[in-house]
Amino acid sequence: MTIFDEATAVRRRTDGVYDAHPDQRFALVAPGGTTPPAVNGGVLIATVLRAVLDCSPLPHPVATSAHFLRIARLAPAEIHVTWLKTGRTAATARATLIQDGEPVLETTVTTGTVPLAASGNGRAAGKRYGSGPAGGSAGGDGLTWTDAPPALPPIEQCVELGPWRGTVAPDGTAGYAAQIRMLFDPAVIGWADHEPSGLPEMRGYFDLRERREPDALLLALAVDALPPVVFGLGATGWAPTVELTMHMRMVPAAGPLRVAARSRHVSGGWFDEEAEVWDSAGNLVAQSRQIARVGRGPLRGTAAVPTSR
Repeated sequence: MTIFDEATAVRRRTDGVYDAHPDQRFALVAPGGTTPPAVNGGVLIATVLRAVLDCSPLPHPVATSAHFLRIARLAPAEIHVTWLKTGRTAATARATLIQDGEPVLETTVTTGTVPLAASGNGRAAGKRYGSGPAGGSAGGDGLTWTDAPPALPPIEQCVELGPWRGTVAPDGTAGYAAQIRMLFDPAVIGWADHEPSGLPEMRGYFDLRERREPDALLLALAVDALPPVVFGLGATGWAPTVELTMHMRMVPAAGPLRVAARSRHVSGGWFDEEAEVWDSAGNLVAQSRQIARVGRGPLRGTAAVPTSR
């Protein structure tokens, strides 16, 4: 079992109630410093999805809407799942992650069945968590169209920033940045050298440092894995997500994922972020859109940053 699977594990207590525990190994800032540790939002969504999929009549989280109400503490939690509707092609549940009687993450999840991606050699990808048979091809099920994928340099030309300061706790426990592997398009990481590009966008290759093939749960992490796109405008500091909606489009093929994100509008301390996730075989496997707060850190290189594209 990987660290990711341990960190997102749930235990069924009774019908519709699961025990969970936000894990410091996926905290953006490790515990022990002056900044409170906050577990990556995608990991929290993946934890809730484990509970939902455990009792779902259908295999895939087709649409997930998540509202982040409070910062999850590194302490025991409960997940309560209530099914609002079940049908032959779609089922919808309300799932809430709760700590000390207060809701921390409120989600609505619609499950269904999405296609199984073809691997690079043309064979169907192996069955993984959240995988299952594709639907029939009659009627609209046989209609397919996909836009062009984002342009990324070859993976060997991309850059890994590595774990940032504060991602390792005083006791030696490694946090979020030590668990994932991100290789960035060099064009989008000027902010790391105090030279933001002037465009609110991020893109690169994503994977865990431990060997684990992508599935529905890892897609939930992937859509929230990149640094905030407003870093490209010179913003700094933690940018908390307020709401995120994810659509799973296909069960991904094995291999690293390509993730591209951008913003359409930044103002008043708020920004939106749209993300696409593509698998190693060139399939669009997930999309997301979130609204978040701009970090409160000092602006970098603002003189060179235009107000629009």
